[in-house]
Amino acid sequence: MIQHLDVDGVPTLLAPTGGPMHAGLTFRVGTADETLARAGITHLIEHLALAPLGLADYHVNGATAPAFTTFHTQGSEADIAGFLTAVCGHLSDLPAARLDVEKEILRTEWSSRGAVAIDEIPLWRYGARDFGLSSYPEWGLSALTADDLREWTARWFTRENAVLWIAGDRVPAGLRLPLPTGVRQPVPVASSALPQTPAYFVSGARAVVLDSVVRRRTAASVFAGVLERELYRSLRQDAGLSYTTTTGYEPRGDGYASLWALADALAEKQDAVLGGFVDVLAKLRVGRIEQADLDATVAKREDFLGTAEVDAARLPSYALNVLTGQPNPSIDEHRAELKTVDLADLHEVAGEMTASALLMVPGGHTADWAGFVAAPIHSADTVEGTTYRAKEGAGGIRIGTDGVTYLRAEGPLTVRYDDCSAMLAWPDGARQLIGADAIVLHIEPTMLELPPGTIQAIDTGVPADRHVTMPTRTPDQIPQPRPIVRPAEPAGRSWWEIPAMVLSGLGTLLMGGLCLLLTIGMFAADSEPDDTWFWGVIAVGWVLTVILALPIVLLKRRRR
Repeated sequence: MIQHLDVDGVPTLLAPTGGPMHAGLTFRVGTADETLARAGITHLIEHLALAPLGLADYHVNGATAPAFTTFHTQGSEADIAGFLTAVCGHLSDLPAARLDVEKEILRTEWSSRGAVAIDEIPLWRYGARDFGLSSYPEWGLSALTADDLREWTARWFTRENAVLWIAGDRVPAGLRLPLPTGVRQPVPVASSALPQTPAYFVSGARAVVLDSVVRRRTAASVFAGVLERELYRSLRQDAGLSYTTTTGYEPRGDGYASLWALADALAEKQDAVLGGFVDVLAKLRVGRIEQADLDATVAKREDFLGTAEVDAARLPSYALNVLTGQPNPSIDEHRAELKTVDLADLHEVAGEMTASALLMVPGGHTADWAGFVAAPIHSADTVEGTTYRAKEGAGGIRIGTDGVTYLRAEGPLTVRYDDCSAMLAWPDGARQLIGADAIVLHIEPTMLELPPGTIQAIDTGVPADRHVTMPTRTPDQIPQPRPIVRPAEPAGRSWWEIPAMVLSGLGTLLMGGLCLLLTIGMFAADSEPDDTWFWGVIAVGWVLTVILALPIVLLKRRRR
C-alpha cells in the first residue's frame, strides 16, 4: 500500500520496493504556467537547483514537463536525504553565479535536441500559450534576471505546491525539505487554437500522428491500448507499411487527457499509411472493435497490477494526482474499473477522440477527403490602418492602432497587440510577432516601404513584457530586395547619327531600286553577249547599294 505521510509540511508518499531506494520531489509547475516571452524560466530554475551538486556518484535527474517539475534520485538513504535536502536549499537560495552558464547550457540543449514527430502538435492545438508552449524555443532565457527567478520560486516551489514520493521502507534519516510557505497552484486552463475539429495540418515529418483530448477515465486508457493493437495489426503486420505504430494516454491534470497515436512511413508509402491510418480510425468510430483486443489490453493491465512493484511504480503518477486533486483509486478499485470496461465504453471513447481529433499528415497530403478540416494557417480578419507596399511582389503590411496585418495572396496574417504572445526584436529593426493563436507575422524593414518611426510605433503597441531581444544578425542574414537592372545608357551618341542613317537609307533605296529596274529590264530584253559591259554597270550599282547600306548597320550596332 501507499502510505500518506508528511515531511516538513510537504505531503509525502511511501511505498515498498524490492529494488534500490529511489525518490522524487514533484512540484505543480511547468512550461504551461509560463508565457512565451518568459519561456524557459522553470527549466532554468531546475538546472540551477541541480548545478551545485556537480557529478554525483548516484543517479540524479530533473525534468520539466508542461504542468510538473520533478527532481528524482536513486541511491542509498544518505544519498537520497542529501540530494533532496540540497535541492530544496538551492531552490531557496539559487546560485546566481551560475545563471549565465546555465542559460548557455539550456540553449545548447535546445539546439541539440532531435526533431520529434509530435513536437508540433501542441502549438497547433493550443496556440502560443499554456500547453502549446512546449513546441517553442525557450526565448525568455536571455532577459531573465536573478530577481525574476527568485520571484518565480517563491510562488511555485513551495511546500504546499509539492509532493514527495519515496520507494523504500522508510523516510531517509536526516531528510529535510526547507521550502517556503505558499499555496497549491491549479492546473492552467487549456486554450484552443482550433476553431473546428476534427482538423488536420501538414508537416514535414514522415509520420501520421493523431492527437485528441478525451475525458480522463479507465476506458480511455484501455482504448489507447486497443488502438495500438489495431494499428500494429493493420499497418505493420498485415500491410507492412509502418515500422513504428504506437499510442499514448497522458492525463493533463484537469480531468482530461491527451490520447495520441503515431505511425511512421517511408516517403513512397505515405499515401498508403495515411489511408490505412484513417481506415483504422473509421473502423473504431463505427464500433467495429475486437473483443479480443479489449481482453488482451485488460489482461496486460491486470498483470501489471499483480506485480510486487506496482505501488512503487505508481508513485510518480500518484503524486501528480495528489497535486492536481485527481482521484487515486486503490489497486482493487482499479481492477474493478478494468472489469467494467466493455465495447460500448470503447465506442464512446472513439467518438470523443474523433470529435476532438487533430491529424498531422505528411507534406503534399491532405485529409479533407476523410472529413477533417484544414487547421487555420492565416487570419480571419485584418486590422484597420495604413497600408505600406512591399518592395517586391504584390503584398504589403497594414499597421493600425491595435495591431498589424501582413497582406498576402494566400490570406492575411494578423496579430493584435493585446493578443501578442511575444515579439522577437532584432537590433537591425526586424520584428516577429507571434499571436496567441500561433499566427506568426515577420516584418523585415529592408523589404518594405516603411516611413521613419513605423517600427517604433509597433514596439510601443506591443506590451513591454512581451518583448524578446534577439542576437545581432550578420549582414548576409538580413534580406535585401533584388537590385533592379536597367539598360545602361549608350556612351558617345552624336547628333548626326540619325540623319546619317536616314541619308544612307534613302541612298540605298534609290540605288537599289535603279539596279533592280535595270536588272529586270536586261532579262526582259533578252540581252546579247556584247551587252556584257552593261551587266558590269549593273554589278557596280549593286556593290554601291551594299556600300550605301553599311552605315545603317554600323550605326545601329553602335547605338545598341
